[in-house]
Amino acid sequence: MIENELYKELGKLTKSKGEWENNIPYVGALLSSESVKIKAKALWLLGEMGLAYPHSVKAYVLSIASFLDSEEPLLRERAANALGRIGRADYEIIKPFWKDMFRLSHDTIPNVRLSFIWASENIATNTPDIYEKHMQVFVELLNDSDDKVRMESPEIFRVLGKRRPALVRPYLEQLRFLSENDRNRVVRIHSLGAIKAVESVSIDTNKSDR
Repeated sequence: MIENELYKELGKLTKSKGEWENNIPYVGALLSSESVKIKAKALWLLGEMGLAYPHSVKAYVLSIASFLDSEEPLLRERAANALGRIGRADYEIIKPFWKDMFRLSHDTIPNVRLSFIWASENIATNTPDIYEKHMQVFVELLNDSDDKVRMESPEIFRVLGKRRPALVRPYLEQLRFLSENDRNRVVRIHSLGAIKAVESVSIDTNKSDR
């Protein structure tokens, strides 16, 4: 099957969620394709499949993680995305590769750094405590040279702020400065969203203590 036909087939499978679990081995096998386009699509689809069926994709996580070292930026990006989605469903499955993901925070390609943040948000949704000693990585990304990265970076503080506000409180002043002064409107909005997430938890906690 030629590349374009195979890509279209994967597109159809993406929409057929009822067929996902049975097709995980088929999609996993495509990680060895010679086509970057097909491998990228397979990585993305395995991530979505893994969110729904984490234990069924477990056998392919090592292969997925190997693309964190790919020379192709798109494959590094998609590997992070996939690990993030699988890790959201079950952190233990991607735990051996979690620390390896952090080197993507300094990747030379902005979209890879962006995917690292997005993947971290996914994982932090259900496993927030593991980020306690790694907050400085995300603080640095608040001042990234790329606008798209800076637009996304406050979102990890919002996700963590809802779940573990104590992790975000030390950075509220910096987030407030961004929310009031950053030149990028989305950065301002997302920074304010992170602040509100922490404050809403504090209000709820105070009410429950009465």
